[in-house]
Amino acid sequence: MLDIFEIFGEFSYFGIFLVLIGVNAAPILMPPSWIVLTSFYLLDPSLNVILLAMVGATGATIGRFILKKISGLFRKFIGEEQKSNLDIIGNYLNQKKYGYVIASFLFGATPLPSNMLFITYGLMRAKSIGIYVGFWFGRVISYIAMIYFGNAVLTPFLEIFEDRLTGILLIDGVGVGVVIIFASINWTILITQRQLKFVRPKIWRF
Repeated sequence: MLDIFEIFGEFSYFGIFLVLIGVNAAPILMPPSWIVLTSFYLLDPSLNVILLAMVGATGATIGRFILKKISGLFRKFIGEEQKSNLDIIGNYLNQKKYGYVIASFLFGATPLPSNMLFITYGLMRAKSIGIYVGFWFGRVISYIAMIYFGNAVLTPFLEIFEDRLTGILLIDGVGVGVVIIFASINWTILITQRQLKFVRPKIWRF
């Protein structure tokens, strides 16, 4: 991993931009992008924090756009009940003026993994520009905070997940679980009757 940082770090902000696109375009098995960005800064403290955060947020947003597009190709494989369910929550967010902006901002402004959010957006066929606006601003804020407190946050995190692959798999596993729960909620009943009920969690048609 250190070699990758050194190689792309030679290209300064452009190299970091490319890494962030690649990390965010991948659905799983990638470290949280704030760790990647913070690591670049710790290797080269001469980088401007705000500019680094903006470059990172732009790369992350483009990467998530790619992930969302790829995820949309798999919509044909999910069950009809889940399709209808996802369309309901999509229509609900479309009816709210800042629905997608707020949802994306909340994920972008926290260190929570957003890969499963954009996979869900892809399956929902979400098309609002607010998705990317909210995510970009949220990422800029969270990246600035994480870069400034890099040593205080990154060192304990890596100590908890000394085996990095185990940590990544654990985070991805939680994300997959969240998507399954999300897709299993009966959103029609929740939105219209304010009651939490679940549909059969059959994600794939076959």
